[in-house]
Amino acid sequence: MAAVGGRGTDGSRADADNKDFPAVPYTFGDFHRSCAINNYNDAENVRNCELEGLKDLDQSKNNVRKEIVDYLNHLVDLGVAGFRVDAAKHMWPADLEAIYGSVNNLATKHVLEFKFGTELGNAFQGHNPLKYLVNWGPEWGLLNGLDAVAFIDNHDNQRDGSSVILTYKNSKPYKMAIAFMLAHPYGTTKIMSSFAFDSRDQGPPSTNGNIVGPGFNEDNTCTNGWVCEHRWREIYNMVGFRNAVDGTPITNWWDNDDNQIAFGRGNKGFVVFTISGDINQSLQTSLPAGTYCDVISGSLENGMCTGKSVTVDSSGRAAISLSTSDFDDVIAIHVNAKL
Repeated sequence: MAAVGGRGTDGSRADADNKDFPAVPYTFGDFHRSCAINNYNDAENVRNCELEGLKDLDQSKNNVRKEIVDYLNHLVDLGVAGFRVDAAKHMWPADLEAIYGSVNNLATKHVLEFKFGTELGNAFQGHNPLKYLVNWGPEWGLLNGLDAVAFIDNHDNQRDGSSVILTYKNSKPYKMAIAFMLAHPYGTTKIMSSFAFDSRDQGPPSTNGNIVGPGFNEDNTCTNGWVCEHRWREIYNMVGFRNAVDGTPITNWWDNDDNQIAFGRGNKGFVVFTISGDINQSLQTSLPAGTYCDVISGSLENGMCTGKSVTVDSSGRAAISLSTSDFDDVIAIHVNAKL
């Protein structure tokens, strides 16, 4: 595919109407004929005509393939670890096979696990009881955690309009799902950081075509139309939780046979969630006795907790009080936030 344009940021010229892109170089003869895609039962129409008016490269031509492959290999040399091939169904499989076969090997250790965010979105919106997360991982049809990049939303699916995908717009269950993601040992986790939007194709905050950068509140959150989820206390403190419990297994799973769950991470951390009903329980942990700062409702600052505190007795039991009327329906404690 080739997009329309006039002059590139580095001064290169493009004449899309005449299919002339001298900086590549691509000329008129490197493209398929101009025609609209109007029959998805006709492979020739789907793969040789123009998707939404985009000029369609003839990828069967060796020089067209070479320019694509050279560019992809340049990106691989720069360290790119993978590519998303958009609109692949609009290209001939033999052409894609030839291009893929000429691209240098990628560092494909991890791949995006989209099902991760979909299933947790269902759970933390009450569509599936939280108790079923007891065996969260490959038994849910997810990739092996060693291969997976886990995330709740990304730049694509946060805008696709699906009610299953949690985003900053539904902040309470969104923060709960991210807290679960960061508390659980599955995968290599990724946090979204966004700007606010009201329509699918809306760009970043700008004035007269110039992007407006974020400002910052006293609590580190962003202004000027930037969401900056990574600066939300509940999220950055759970990154600290994940670092504190790294390498430990899940222990002391508890649930109420419905939508209240809790689990530990070895002798390093413990988390509690509810999306239905209050919790007033003495729950078994493997933490050392002491008083811990709940890093969801506050932070440990200068030896003091700015939020709730949780006491663990000599037998490892924690006195947990959590209400669905709380600002966040999560409690998280770990050894690096011990008072």
